[in-house]
Amino acid sequence: MSAAFELVPGVLAGFTGRYDGGVSAAPFDTLNLGKGVPDDPEAVERNRAAAAERFGFDHRRVVWMDQVHSADVAVATGPGTVGRVDAVLTREEDLVLAVLAADCLPILAADPQAGVVGAAHSGRAGTLSGVAPALVAEMVRNGAEPGRIAVALGPSICGSCYEVPAEMRDELAAHTPEGAATTRQGTPGIDIRAAVTAQLRAAGVGQITADGRCTYETEGLFSHRRGAPTGRLAGYVWRVR
Repeated sequence: MSAAFELVPGVLAGFTGRYDGGVSAAPFDTLNLGKGVPDDPEAVERNRAAAAERFGFDHRRVVWMDQVHSADVAVATGPGTVGRVDAVLTREEDLVLAVLAADCLPILAADPQAGVVGAAHSGRAGTLSGVAPALVAEMVRNGAEPGRIAVALGPSICGSCYEVPAEMRDELAAHTPEGAATTRQGTPGIDIRAAVTAQLRAAGVGQITADGRCTYETEGLFSHRRGAPTGRLAGYVWRVR
């Protein structure tokens, strides 16, 4: 299991790996945590419980999103699924926020002084619509300050591997030039991590760290582009007493 790390004092975070245990069969082998793929639902539940146990939190306290590539943000007051959104925050001490991905960028955030943690899912569409700054804005409305917010960006497909039509790259570049990329083949590409980093900096976020692994290039991570259908990794963020 990928290890939990301290995002800021009093807040832990972590990203799972494809083969960190789990019981799902191919092509979702083995630690698939997503229910939006045609995996055995019982296997997914067992995987979610196993991931929670190894990270050290209660799987019954996890908040999940029904991710739809939007910029909508929910405020969670209890566990379960918060709805069709791509960002969520909470001020509750005993909740764990989860975000799923398999090439898109998982984002984990916290302002420990305000007692606010957040999570978001940013693919091409979510990056274009600004889901990361939308999460920051909602955290601020709930007492956070941008300069105190720390963000961890999880593994995602890199700009050298994420090939798109030129019009898609140009559309994103018109809003966030840092997201324009060229792939190893010399074709148009998008660098989601660079785009989101620029968006977060523009929003005044004080600390940004990144897991630089490319999901497409890393066999130990799920990648929709490398081998659909496939499973989903998870990013988790939670407060500790």
